[in-house]
Amino acid sequence: MQRRTMKRLSLGAVILVLAGVAVGMASRGESAKLPLSAGIGPHPQLPPPVRTLFPTVKVAPAIGWHAGERPTPAPGLAVDAFATGLDHPRNVYVLPNGDVLVAETNTPPKPDDDSGLRGFIARRIMSRAGAGVPSPNRLILLRDTHGSGTADVRSVFLQGLNSPYGIALVGDRLFVADTDAIRRYAYHAGQTRIDDPGSVLTELPAGRLNHHWTKNLVASPDGRFLYVSIGSNSNVGENGMAAEAGRAQIWQVDAATGTHRSFATGLRNPNGLAFALDPAPVLWTAVNERDALGSDLVPDYMTSVRDGGFYGWPYSYFGQHVDDRVKPQRPDLVARAIAPDYALGPHTASLGLAITARSGLPPPFTAGAFVGQHGSWNRRPPSGYRVIFIPFVNGKPEGEPVDVLTGFLNAAGEARGRPVGVAVDGHGGLLVADDVGNAVWRVHAAP
Repeated sequence: MQRRTMKRLSLGAVILVLAGVAVGMASRGESAKLPLSAGIGPHPQLPPPVRTLFPTVKVAPAIGWHAGERPTPAPGLAVDAFATGLDHPRNVYVLPNGDVLVAETNTPPKPDDDSGLRGFIARRIMSRAGAGVPSPNRLILLRDTHGSGTADVRSVFLQGLNSPYGIALVGDRLFVADTDAIRRYAYHAGQTRIDDPGSVLTELPAGRLNHHWTKNLVASPDGRFLYVSIGSNSNVGENGMAAEAGRAQIWQVDAATGTHRSFATGLRNPNGLAFALDPAPVLWTAVNERDALGSDLVPDYMTSVRDGGFYGWPYSYFGQHVDDRVKPQRPDLVARAIAPDYALGPHTASLGLAITARSGLPPPFTAGAFVGQHGSWNRRPPSGYRVIFIPFVNGKPEGEPVDVLTGFLNAAGEARGRPVGVAVDGHGGLLVADDVGNAVWRVHAAP
């Protein structure tokens, strides 16, 4: 019995050593040759891919905020804690009466995702980055009854969910996108809790692999359809294209019947969803692009979404730039791959997206897109770890991004916070979910 235990310990020690060697080699590997700005805008620089034995790993250890600390706002802006002491808040949604719903959520069990040594290393990386906590599986309601910019009422609004993320209200129906289904609930303005079990509107691709697990939601302006983002089951199809059925795309779902169809495909991990309403309603998404082609590739992006459009994944990136790791190739699909509208920088993990023509913030933050960049793990030096704003003119991005919130990384390269979902609150503020800082921040005009 003692020998068996020693063998198990020895194997564990070997795995730890191998994991440390792999991560250590990767972290000492290649570095970016271009400034981050080269990978931003409508025409980013796309240098040749860089191949290494191990992908570059540069993880910012998650430490959280010390008492009195907060992110750094841009000049002319201020930031306050709308709520603290949350449990891994990833997304925020503002109800018509001003109540704020927060999805406290994390990765669901997915036993077939990167099993073995590769999976062990990936889990250690994610744990170091602050993503190793169990999923709370609930929505929290926050209410500011005094108009002070700080929530003074907090309640568990909905619990017993399955890694929830997307939230959308259509009339008196609240829709929540779990990792495996869109669920529908009756909602009454002002209620602070839902106890009804609700019903499944439509099931979503999930299962034991479920690589990109977050499913976001946005309702069409007329409330007839829901659009749900569904990420790929791999980096570049290495698990086989059968595992990608229904994935790497945005579905259009009938909000009344649950019938659905593929609205756009070839989107590796389309997380952020928002409608730009001026001059006409257009769906936009923020997409996390592929890894392991070097620190300068591939830029994450935001783009308007065409009905029936194909955006390249896994066969090509940023239009028709072929990724020769994918076998067999599909030149027929590459030939019609659409180049995105606006690159957001390589490996920034741009997850949150809010588009508005009337943010309530002072210029230049009035009309455009707010993007929550969760931050890189495989770029040297790190990218993301900030909230940015891209001005819009006539419904299109125009000009360079402007920092809204920074300071999530400290001078030692540690992550005090990581921004995720963003939402305009309708009262002159921008709400930012911070899943490492366990807070929702509110950005507003400086006094």
